[in-house]
Amino acid sequence: MAAAQGTAARLVEVALAELGTAEGPKDNQTKYGAFAKANFLPWCGSFCMWSANQAGVKLPNTVSTVVGATAFKKAKQWTDATSAAPRPGDIIYFDFSKGMTAGIQHVGIVVKDNGDGSVTTIEGNTAGNEKGSQNNGGEVAKKVRAYKTNKKGLPIFVVGFGRPAYGAAVEVKAEKVVDTTGKVYPGETIDPGESGVHVKTIQTALDIKPADGMYGPVTKKAVMAHQEAKKMSPTGVVDAATWKSITGLPVK
Repeated sequence: MAAAQGTAARLVEVALAELGTAEGPKDNQTKYGAFAKANFLPWCGSFCMWSANQAGVKLPNTVSTVVGATAFKKAKQWTDATSAAPRPGDIIYFDFSKGMTAGIQHVGIVVKDNGDGSVTTIEGNTAGNEKGSQNNGGEVAKKVRAYKTNKKGLPIFVVGFGRPAYGAAVEVKAEKVVDTTGKVYPGETIDPGESGVHVKTIQTALDIKPADGMYGPVTKKAVMAHQEAKKMSPTGVVDAATWKSITGLPVK
């Protein structure tokens, strides 16, 4: 059953359903840009706006990430990354310039706080791996980003979070991290663009070297080949059945 319209849970649900969508055939051409009347322009903000519209959530115009962040600040719906932990449904803003240029270049949607200084997000116009452009990568991908010092050693690019006016009745709780060993299915799909111990477990089982814990194109190709060989749908997304088939490890 779908989450109720107008809720943070519904926004996350809508955004996750777009995972893997790529721009094209022309550069920066997407249904998201067409919706926001900004087609053929960088579309991370348009993706957030389209997802919010589909979910019945009111979002300020954030085609320009700087303008969107400013609107949240003006409405007193903004939290700096250093002030508090993010919540599911937050609109998360990034500066990847490391101080070389001023301003915010990218935006996404918070899926959950991982409880370790990092957050899982869904972002438009990013790359499915860490080598591609993070703010103009051309696809919708699930990412793990750091908002404060973390044991994973992830760089911190998060500037802050805008919170749409969901209201207290529609808050959703962040999921607890159950397994940190990589020996049990994490409870949700493992998608291209993710990283961590569960990805490393998959890579090891598929004899991918190096098993670096980064779900990039090589890992996706190997997962799809396994799925085809086992007569599964070759999506490249590791669900519970694919996890069990590849690793032989438990789902729960």
